[in-house]
Amino acid sequence: MIVVPAIDLKDGKCVRLLQGKADQETVYSDDPVAMAQSFENAGAQRLHLVDLDGAFQGETANFKSIQAVIQSIQIPVELGGGIRSLDDIHRMLDLGVHAVIVGTMAVKRPQVLEDALQAYPGEQIILGIDSRRGKVAVEGWEEQTEINDIEFGKRWKTHGVQRIIFTDIARDGMLTGPNIEALRRFAEGTQLKITASGGVSSPEDLENLKNLEPIGVDQVIVGKAIYEGKIKLNEVLSC
Repeated sequence: MIVVPAIDLKDGKCVRLLQGKADQETVYSDDPVAMAQSFENAGAQRLHLVDLDGAFQGETANFKSIQAVIQSIQIPVELGGGIRSLDDIHRMLDLGVHAVIVGTMAVKRPQVLEDALQAYPGEQIILGIDSRRGKVAVEGWEEQTEINDIEFGKRWKTHGVQRIIFTDIARDGMLTGPNIEALRRFAEGTQLKITASGGVSSPEDLENLKNLEPIGVDQVIVGKAIYEGKIKLNEVLSC
């Protein structure tokens, strides 16, 4: 199980939102570069970076901050938020991003994503599925669809998607523990590699997630629990 620390960028700062709501943010740092370096120094193998402004506005909004973070660390960076076109994907991968995360594109511009998966095979493109009661949400979680999350994952698997970042929206930023049953249902239903996201609040949560590793849940994104000291990254990584 790989623990992936998260940095969410808004106005160039490191923030966390409650359930993705733009008006419920907490600023944890004005220096995302220093935060990224601290994660790398703690032993992180990967960094999860989200352009929240991009997610809400539909275009990359924190380009300079993203570039500065990538140039400051050696570990792979996965980036999501505001990636809506093939040009966006090209630009981010050319910048040095290891993998781009798309979500809204898969619903609104599926042909673009199909073309991108042909151009960038493997795990260069990761599909983010943000689920609320088993249905997919898009546009920074502001728009709810009636698309079944498992069927959506299976559909994109046929087009070459290999990894899903599965976020249970109700748990995100709440520190109430991950939705283990939703993750189990999704992993067993899609047979894809899964990165769990949302709700992790303690080392015990990580242990519970590790039990899902045999069915494909092999990575977990942790954000607020690190910032609030509930999980000490260097300690869990050393274990």
